[in-house]
Amino acid sequence: MSVDVDETMEPTTDLEDDLAPDDDASVSLFEGDEGGLEFSQRHALVTLLKQRFISARTHPRDWAVLVEHERVLRSRLNDLFLDLAIDRAREVAWKRQATSETGSRFPTLLYDAAWSREETLVLVHLRDRLRAGLSGGDARVYVDRDDVLDYVASFRPAHATDEAGNEKRARNAVLSIVKSGLLIPTASSERFEISEAVEPLLPLELLQELLEALQRANGADDGGQPEDDGAGLFDEAAETVEGPAGQPATEERT
Repeated sequence: MSVDVDETMEPTTDLEDDLAPDDDASVSLFEGDEGGLEFSQRHALVTLLKQRFISARTHPRDWAVLVEHERVLRSRLNDLFLDLAIDRAREVAWKRQATSETGSRFPTLLYDAAWSREETLVLVHLRDRLRAGLSGGDARVYVDRDDVLDYVASFRPAHATDEAGNEKRARNAVLSIVKSGLLIPTASSERFEISEAVEPLLPLELLQELLEALQRANGADDGGQPEDDGAGLFDEAAETVEGPAGQPATEERT
């Protein structure tokens, strides 16, 4: 299962304030400009194309423009064989590859790339923590770096003796998720806010696949059957997530 994303995550800038034309009635922004969108609409479109996602939390101006001009922005994405996905409850939007009615694949600006094993572990843990926090009434959910690293380490196979290398990969995975925007830095370098986008970008069905793949991989590593550590963990009543894939999920990057 794929998640339509971009490889880079850039912070919101004041570009719109600096470059927006004074004449609101004109959409021409440069000599020979044949575009039909206003500056704010173009800005939101470019952000959608460049970023993994936009949300009311991370890109408030672009989100407001998207809500107001959803149809025209969706049309522009459709021209590029991309679809616009919106989770209105969580105020998150992202792009994904469109699929033809016949099932054939359109030309695409996106390419498939796989989350690393450590990145997948981080994402599953974040989704679990987010669900638990929101269920407990928290408006925002936070996680410490050490908590994430300990979770990744708990899935380390018994035969993995390169502790320094494993910890480095786990730390790099955390940095990668921060760069993606799914972990939001706080005043403390060791503490992060979990983005509300984690849940819609990683639906329960995908996490079930990740758990099963991890169990198969661990079973192969041990030379026997995998332990059933994840039994019942995807029960909707409990709504918790315990493990991801040894074969990481793929994502589509621009």
